[in-house]
Amino acid sequence: MAHRLQLRLLTWDVKDTLLRLRHPVGEEYASKARAHGLEVEAASLGQAFRQAYRAQSLSFPNYGLSQGLTSRRWWVDVVLQTFYLAGVRDAQAVTPIADQLYEDFSKPFTWQVLEGAEATLRECRKRGLRLAVVSNFDRRLEDILMGLGLREYFDFVLTSEASGWPKPDPRIFREALRLAQVEPAMAAHIGDSYPCDYKGARAVGMHSFLVVGPEPLEAAIKDSVSQECLLPSLSHLLPALDHLEVSPP
Repeated sequence: MAHRLQLRLLTWDVKDTLLRLRHPVGEEYASKARAHGLEVEAASLGQAFRQAYRAQSLSFPNYGLSQGLTSRRWWVDVVLQTFYLAGVRDAQAVTPIADQLYEDFSKPFTWQVLEGAEATLRECRKRGLRLAVVSNFDRRLEDILMGLGLREYFDFVLTSEASGWPKPDPRIFREALRLAQVEPAMAAHIGDSYPCDYKGARAVGMHSFLVVGPEPLEAAIKDSVSQECLLPSLSHLLPALDHLEVSPP
């Protein structure tokens, strides 16, 4: 005889789970540079950004907060380094571009809600589930969610900047459980990163679902994530929750 697991809390990643950028980073950077009189190829900026972001994340994890940086300073430095790697060595010319990009990336017009995201959040609330955000984002996330009309669905928004712990650090998930006063077995996390979201949540005893794209999955992910926990789109979440809640004893 099957028993019914009653989930009480769903925690959500945001970027590339609920939201994505309207335009690729390289295009956004090139557009702002053009407005300031600089012509730089979007493809070069996109490649340089990936390199700069990776290096900054390694040298100053979680926005360098423990090393005396602010998240704004962290991002401005990423932009400066991106343009430097793309061949623009005049930091004085790039600084106003960096400041403008920081402000624009906090505005809703830079982002778009992924298909099915709001309908899924609404249906989850109708089912009586509590919802919260657990994201490796900075302090701008609250305003972005408010501007896009999604903030109302969440009991709270917990970012790595606010908590001091980036996913997959178990402490950020435990803090979310503490804020919600919910046991791990009564909670599930949804996100698009296998190490940060899927494994991070499971490490503290939560259930988790992995949002996947159309590209083939890596063998390691295929081998360790059950089919029922893979979400080709957010519209697959509600049936997956039904499957999870009715399980063999």
